[in-house]
Formats: sequence, C-alpha cells, structure tokens
Amino acid sequence: MATQSSLAKHDDAELAARPSLTLTRRFSAAPEKVYAAWADPQSLVQWFGPAAVEAGSVKADIDLRVGGRYRISFSANGNYNEVSGVYREVVPNQKLVFSWAWHSTPERESLVTISIRPEGSGSLLVFHHAQFVDEKARDNHQRGWTEFLDKLEDYLG
Repeated sequence: MATQSSLAKHDDAELAARPSLTLTRRFSAAPEKVYAAWADPQSLVQWFGPAAVEAGSVKADIDLRVGGRYRISFSANGNYNEVSGVYREVVPNQKLVFSWAWHSTPERESLVTISIRPEGSGSLLVFHHAQFVDEKARDNHQRGWTEFLDKLEDYLG
C-alpha cells in the first residue's frame, strides 16, 4: 500500500519530468522596474500579451502576496483569452513564482518562476515555465512568451 508521503514523492517526480522551458533576457532597466512591470497591474496591461493582442484589451487583477490570486485577460486575433493562478513565492524586486492555468483548460495547471537580478547597469531576467502537459503546450508557450518578453523589452525601453 502506498503511503501519503510516497504518493507525494511520485507526484513531485511526475511533475518534474514534464516538459518545461527557460528563457533568459537582459534589460537596460533596473530590477525594480522589471519587477514592477510584472507586479503592478497598471504596468502589466501596457505590455502583456502576444504581438497580436488587441490594443486596450488587456485587463489585470493582481493580489500580490503568497496565496494571492491573479487574473489576466486579453483579446488577440479575435479570440478572448484569460489566465489565472496563485502566487506561491513573492520576493520584491527579485522573484515571483505562480501557478498558470488558462480558463479554457483549467486542469492543465503549470508553474512559472521569474527571477530578476542586477546585471551591469540593468537586469537579467530568467523566466522558467514548468510542468507542461506535453511538448506541444510547451512549444506554443515558448512562442508566446518570446513575444511577451519582446513587448516587455519595448515597454521597459
């Protein structure tokens, strides 16, 4: 008979074995400004979404604390998109960890970790998205996140 502890270890191992992606980006902005772009809803709506996002369609509700929830919605290519999750770790100006689930597939929850550190006169952002259900989901998110980070770079100047 499996114990609760052995089941948890099996679940952790299964999650760790799922596809993931890591993107690294250097910004000329200070870590505080990069962090605020993710943490402040008024900043986030200025850049969040894929390249095809419809102007003015991004909405964000953020309760930035461990256990707090967020919800972000936008329209792109005529489609409404909404994602939400729960903050698992919040270290101001350094790190955010949160769950990630699209409203259309809430059972496919994944995990995002954003790490920010000073580098030269700017910042280094390491973006890690883990626990994808399959490689196709990972590849689609990699294309999307690359567009998001391009827009973040433009926003930060």
